Formats: sequence, C-alpha cells, structure tokens
Amino acid sequence: MKRKTAAMTALILTAALSLSACGNAANATTDNATRQTAQTTNETVTKGAATSKTLTQGATNETVTQNATGETVTQGATQTESVGTAQAESVAISADAETSEKASADAFSSRDLSGAWDTATAVTINLNGGSISAASGAVTVSGSTATITAAGTYRVTGTLSNGALIVDAAKEDKVQIVLDNASINSDTFAAIYVKQADKVFVTLADGTVNTLSNGGSFEAIDENNVDGVIFSKDDLTLNGSGKLVVTSPAKHGVVSKDDLVITGGTYEITAASHALSAKDGLGIADGVFSIRSGKDGIHAKNDDESEKGVVYIAGGTFTINAGDDGVTASGLLQIDGGSLDVTGGEGLEANYIRINDGAISVTASDDGINATRKSGSVTPCIEINGGDISVTVGQGDTDGIDVNGNLIITGGTVSVTANSPFDVDGTITFSGGTVLVNGQQVDTIPNQMMGGFGGRGGFGGNRMPGANQGNGGQWNVSPNGDAGNVLPNGGQRNRVPGGNQGNAGQGKAVPGSGQDNAVTGGNAETTVPSGNAQGRMSGGKRGNRVVTPDANGETNVDGATGATPRTGKSGKRQGKDAQTVTPETSESATAA
Repeated sequence: MKRKTAAMTALILTAALSLSACGNAANATTDNATRQTAQTTNETVTKGAATSKTLTQGATNETVTQNATGETVTQGATQTESVGTAQAESVAISADAETSEKASADAFSSRDLSGAWDTATAVTINLNGGSISAASGAVTVSGSTATITAAGTYRVTGTLSNGALIVDAAKEDKVQIVLDNASINSDTFAAIYVKQADKVFVTLADGTVNTLSNGGSFEAIDENNVDGVIFSKDDLTLNGSGKLVVTSPAKHGVVSKDDLVITGGTYEITAASHALSAKDGLGIADGVFSIRSGKDGIHAKNDDESEKGVVYIAGGTFTINAGDDGVTASGLLQIDGGSLDVTGGEGLEANYIRINDGAISVTASDDGINATRKSGSVTPCIEINGGDISVTVGQGDTDGIDVNGNLIITGGTVSVTANSPFDVDGTITFSGGTVLVNGQQVDTIPNQMMGGFGGRGGFGGNRMPGANQGNGGQWNVSPNGDAGNVLPNGGQRNRVPGGNQGNAGQGKAVPGSGQDNAVTGGNAETTVPSGNAQGRMSGGKRGNRVVTPDANGETNVDGATGATPRTGKSGKRQGKDAQTVTPETSESATAA
C-alpha cells in the first residue's frame, strides 16, 4: 500500500476522530433519558444555557489507532485506549482552537507551502506548437507527448496545441513541474496526467499566466479513467504565485485520486463537471479562485473509507458558481479562514461541517448549508464556532441551514434569509455567537423540521357516505352523477349520467389542510386510476371531512382545517393501483 504523506494523513485522522464529536458533545452531560427526550422532541438549548457541554481533550488522553493503516494519533500519555477504525468514529474530541490550529499546521507540508524551485538544476521542457524538446534522459518525447520518468524539477514553457505532459516515475519519486508561461491543450486527453509518482508539485512561476485545456472529449490510453484537464493518480499539490487558467468543456478541471493540496496562486477554472476534485483529502491554504462548474465547485468523496473525503479550507478567496454544490465533502468539511462567495444548487454540503472562521456568503436555489449522512454510521452535524456567515436560499422546499443530525453554534455571526431558516432533525445547542433570521436577531433557533410550515396538504380523512377518494382538488358533482366541473387546480373529472365509472384527474393538495371533496349520493362505482392519488405529505395530517349540501342540492366535502404539521420526515405517498369504491348509504368509510 502506498505510504500516505504525513500532512494530509494527520488532517484525515483528525477528521476521523472528530466526525462524531458534534453529536456526542451536544449530549455529553445529559443522562440517557434526557438525551432521548432531546432527540425525540428536537429540543433547542437556549443561548447561554449550561445543559450542554463539549468534551475536551485532557485528562483522558486517549490514543486512537487506525487498524487499517497502522497510524496513531495520541493526546498525551497518562491513559491509553486503542480502538479500531469503525470505533474511532465514535470517539468525541472537541473542536477547540488548539485542535483547529493543529489541523491547519498538519494539513500542509513546508514544501507544499513553499513553491520555491531551483532554476539552476531544473530541466527545461520546451513546447513548440506541435512538438516538444527536452535535453534530459528523464524526459521521453513521442510526437506531441512528453513523459517524465524520474524525480526532479522540470520547467515547462511555450505552447502545445494538441498534446500532453505525463508523469510516470517510480512510486517513491517526487516530481516538480514548474509552469513558466506554458500553454497545453489536448483535444482528447488530459493536458497533465500523473500516472505514477509519490507526489507531484505543479508550481506556477511568479508573474506568469498559464493555460491548460481539453478539446471536449477524453479517450482512454491505458486502464485509468482519465477525466480531468489535470488528472493525478497520486498526491498532487498546486502552489506558487502565478496564474493558471483551466478549461474543461467535457469533464472535470483538476482531479486527484489521492490528496489534492493548493497553497497559492490564482486560478480560473471552468468545467462541465467538478472544478476541483479529490478522493481522500482536499486542502487549501491560500489562493484566489474563480470557479464556474456544471456540477460541484470543490468536491471530495470517498465511498470506501468514511474518515476520508475531507475538504479543509484554511484561507483563500473564492468566487464559486456551481450547478450543484459549491463545496461538498463525503466526510468532514472544515473552514478555518478565507473568503467564500458561493452560488449553487446547495452552498456547502458534507456529512460533518465545522466552521471556525472565515467570511462565507451562500446563495442557493436549494439548501444553503446542508449536513447529510454520507459516511456510514457517522451522525451528520453542523458546528459553527466562529466566522461571518450569510445564507440566502430560494423559494420552495428549501432550508437555509439543514442538518440531518445535530447543530451546535458557539460563536460567530450567522445570518439566514429563508422561508425555512433552520431544519434540524436532532438536537440544537446555541451557546454563543449571533444568529439573525430574516434580518431579526434571535435568542433561540427556530426549527421548522420537515414540513414545519405546512408544506403541501395531506390526503383527506374519513370518507362520508357515498364518497370516493379525491386527490386534493375540489370537485362539484351533482347527486345523480351528472357531469361535474372541477375547481382550479383540481384536475378534470367527468361522470356519465347514472353514476357510471368516471375518470378522475389528478388535483393539487391545498397547502397545510388536506382539503378534498368527494361524491355523495351515487349508486354506481367510481374508480381511482393507478398513480393518480399521488401527493406530498410534507405539511399536514389528515382532516375529517364535512359534507354540506348547497342550495341546489349539490355537495362539497372539505377536509377539516388546522391540520397539525407532521414531526417525522416528509415523503411521497404513491397512488394505489386501480381500486373500486362502492358508495355507502349509512356508514362512513376511512380514506385509503
């Protein structure tokens, strides 16, 4: 197995230890009964309350061993406790300032941060339009493709109209590629492809502008699925102070199937899919980023190891316009600084989101900041300890801050503009900081949960004599079954004289009330077609119907108002297969 670099490994292990800290910390001082009550009722702990404390590093001095990798993280030496990989996720360690500083220091090596290179010893690779030249045995040139086969520093300059730079070195080799006013386009492949190395540094020379692009398709040249303009199978670092423009009209911008680290430079990335993507960890110390992506702007995902798939942002300036998530991680997303202006379907999404500092502005068409289950048994959580955070979301089924687990706010300023500002399934701890909801400061977190504002109405309740099941719209039908007209949003419904079978159209549920009108007085059967009873139950419980004949003897049936919002999760209720309902003459029937 390839030896992991010390820097990102430390961050990934920190993530493994802290992924469940938020959920455990919120309940550290409560007994089982209190914990169960809080989780069931989604109780909010008011600002300044002492009912919830976080666990801190100190007297217990736990040593956690990752059995799968043999790596160890130790906090002291007084007591020790060894646990396996799966158990490590349940160890609660607080995200105090010391932990955050350690994560920042450990995430980036000195060479990651440096960006320095030796001009005297660097091998120059000249790009000459359709050809390449290099005076070194460590560079193999074949047509418009140059392959680096050994450790060292390589300066790349000039323009390559259709070709590629490939790194295929030994597993222990470190390779530095210095882009010095270089432009590489590949019509059908990656501009830079790292097939094998221990680690590759792509350094942007000071004062230079460099461009890397793909022509619109990726064709395989080996067993690897290369789908990024820069694509690396091993650890990849981007550093330096120059500028890099990446254009990928078909797939991703920059991809690492291991760790991706960026510590400096200016980046303009346009990608049809993800702009920056890593499998294990993606760490950014600094830089200026202008990102436009068809999918995620910054993306880390590891389906195999829950402690990985980490995004760590310590600094930098980001303008992200994403078709899907602005920043997303399958494990931990931690922000310790920087300025982020994110526009996307969702702004920030991860299994565990920890914000310690930074200026963050999110504009989302769906949820603004979303913690959802992505990493096996790890409880989703959002933990805000500092920073200046502004979230604005669009209309509809959207939430400003959505947590499928627990929420902790201990500091910072959080401003949410939304119809549903907070949706928290678990416990809420609000012990510090400032929270504004639609411009008004609050002392407790208003929690809508799912469907808390009524959403779309549920199905009708008890069926009165002669009533067939409706679908949320109002129906006016004469007692003899003559053709009736549907009110707006109800869907068309026709009845032949005598009450023979009619066709029921699909109607809209009335928000929050479950209104539904039905037929009375008919003797014939009525069929509800398969699938036409579908409706969302985000809003209310079923109401009892009341039959009120009007002056013409016609009957409307309305669901009772004032339905109680459900406390469980919203879902969809599928229409049943075609069924026959025979009108009753004396007793009520229960709605299906």
